[in-house]
Amino acid sequence: MTEEKKKTFERYTVTSALPYANGPIHIGHLAGVYVPADIYARYLRSKERDVVFIGGSDEHGVPITIKARQENISPQDVVDKYHYMIKDSFKKFGISFDVYSRTSDPIHHKTASLFFKKLHEEGKLEEKESEQFYDEANNQFLADRYITGTCPHCSYEKAYGDQCENCGTSLSATDLINPRSVLSGNKPVMKKTRHWYLPLQDYEPMLRQWILEGHKADWKTNVYGQCKSWIDQGLQARAVTRDLDWGVKVPLEGTEGKVLYVWFDAPIGYISATREWSEKTGKDWKPYWKENDSKLVHFIGKDNIVFHCIIFPSMLYAEGSYILPENVPANEFLNLEGDKISTSRNWAVWLHEYLEEFPGQQDVLRYVLCAAAPETKDNDFTWKDFQTRNNSELLAIYGNFVNRTLVLTHKYFDGKVPGTGDLQAIDKEVLEQMAKYPQIISNSLENYRFREALNELMNLARLGNKYLTDCEPWKIFKQDPERVKTILNINLQVCASLAILSEPFLPFTSEKLFRMLDLEPLKWDASAKGDLLKEGHNINAPEFLFSKIEDEAIQNQIDKLINTRKNNKADSQKEPEAFKDDISYDDFIKMDLRIATIVQAEKVSKTRKLLKLTLDTGLGTRTVVSGIAEFYNPEDIIGQQVVLLVNLKPKTIKGIESHGMILMAENNDGEFVFVQPDKIVNNGGVIA
Repeated sequence: MTEEKKKTFERYTVTSALPYANGPIHIGHLAGVYVPADIYARYLRSKERDVVFIGGSDEHGVPITIKARQENISPQDVVDKYHYMIKDSFKKFGISFDVYSRTSDPIHHKTASLFFKKLHEEGKLEEKESEQFYDEANNQFLADRYITGTCPHCSYEKAYGDQCENCGTSLSATDLINPRSVLSGNKPVMKKTRHWYLPLQDYEPMLRQWILEGHKADWKTNVYGQCKSWIDQGLQARAVTRDLDWGVKVPLEGTEGKVLYVWFDAPIGYISATREWSEKTGKDWKPYWKENDSKLVHFIGKDNIVFHCIIFPSMLYAEGSYILPENVPANEFLNLEGDKISTSRNWAVWLHEYLEEFPGQQDVLRYVLCAAAPETKDNDFTWKDFQTRNNSELLAIYGNFVNRTLVLTHKYFDGKVPGTGDLQAIDKEVLEQMAKYPQIISNSLENYRFREALNELMNLARLGNKYLTDCEPWKIFKQDPERVKTILNINLQVCASLAILSEPFLPFTSEKLFRMLDLEPLKWDASAKGDLLKEGHNINAPEFLFSKIEDEAIQNQIDKLINTRKNNKADSQKEPEAFKDDISYDDFIKMDLRIATIVQAEKVSKTRKLLKLTLDTGLGTRTVVSGIAEFYNPEDIIGQQVVLLVNLKPKTIKGIESHGMILMAENNDGEFVFVQPDKIVNNGGVIA
């Protein structure tokens, strides 16, 4: 670890990704971003460090305008509805933002405008004229998400202008084959427009030194790897303005109808939110963003790595007065019952619904989402696992230990903390182990290993539970009440330590336990002490920290998902898409369709949907990259006969030359299935 990494920080700026205000929050958002961010911020406060925890709604961009169009309301109506819903859900769930702002607020528009103007005035932006797609029927330029067409990489016919959701490849709208406007359905025309660009290529040397040399050891491998891949491929200038009515207006004359691109203005939202916090608290916001002894940490999902590790740091560096993030501990994705979470298919567990259906059980979901956090790879949430973790861990270990300790204290000592006699070896061992947990858990949290930290917290509860079970005070009270005093005193000290160390993870449980112990909340370092509860201190009546979750409650949630899946299937039973325009027989016979057999298959690294296939064509082998990884395991399709378009020009996809295209059919569930002969055919057989 370098000297720079050893340095101490005077203050901490903790940000969490700004959710789009076009829908509610679901468990994927919570597990990937907000639960770990809140744990970290609460931990820093408990360590008595100077921290500001920033959140807010991202209220600009095309998803908002699409939602407004769908609901026939204004974009402001959309963001007002979801901003307050999201903010309320976060508050009830215990996400302890110091400020939860929004990018439609005037302070954000002012902050983003000033940021842009400084870059513009200092010549840090490039002005370019280009041709972009324009919908003549609606008299407007088209944002990437307002254009669909055929992906040039995998031939998926519903790719967007910025990304193909089938193969995952990033696109430009001009890459699409047969593009169409989402607004009118017409083919758009190209029209000249003027925009400003951030020349990311100018910051490659800085990024190489800062990330590839400076953070190889302390950033997550998935974060470092994605950054390295982007930098090694070479960075290109990126537009910071776009033609749109909704957003922060470009603060230059003659730029009517142009706004700052949402990728540019949204991260500035962290700064404007801090300024809002500053106005409300009277604290100066600048040191949190501009002093070298401040630590900036971004909590995000893996889909935002490039923006927070490459693009936003380049913006900050270009502006010249801001610090760069010390770490960006991005998580992978959380799936639901073996399927990826999808807001469009309503395949999600929504936070506002959970809060209504499981009242008073916020900490159960916090616990499960932390325990199953997708820290190094995609992970899965299931309702059965949710039930098991509550009943077998929170209830049976943590809750059982606290309840037994407090019940016995009231039974034998009228709820007063007993004194201790001579300590036996087992007593000393428990106290010594208890004293180690604050540092053990702290080490995990400082390195963003939240699952590990939570497990260590539970190990402390296990320690107390085992000690109580091994000593069996209920069996020896009549013969040796003095010994029981010592046992219960030590277990009460463990309870007090649990109350402190639980606060970042289980804040509602911690508050309840402090109340039962009749203690004011204490800070982190106090938890190592073995005398937090003094002899004679009154303990309040015990309450259950957790309750059993019955099978019926879980089945209700599973049934809800089953009904969602049925509804999705019913919705997909629609009329087939209209036939495409007629082609001539001469056009048709140009396609050379052959039977081929898959002889090798492997996943393409750093993609979720691509497989690299080697096919026996009867005239040699071909390599084809296909976007079917979410439907087929590589080992399961070896030997599969397929229909291959062999005379498609080669295309390089993720560094692999793909020569040909496999024909697939899409069923009503959106699943791709092979088009194949009904009996074995010789490889190379012509489709006639």
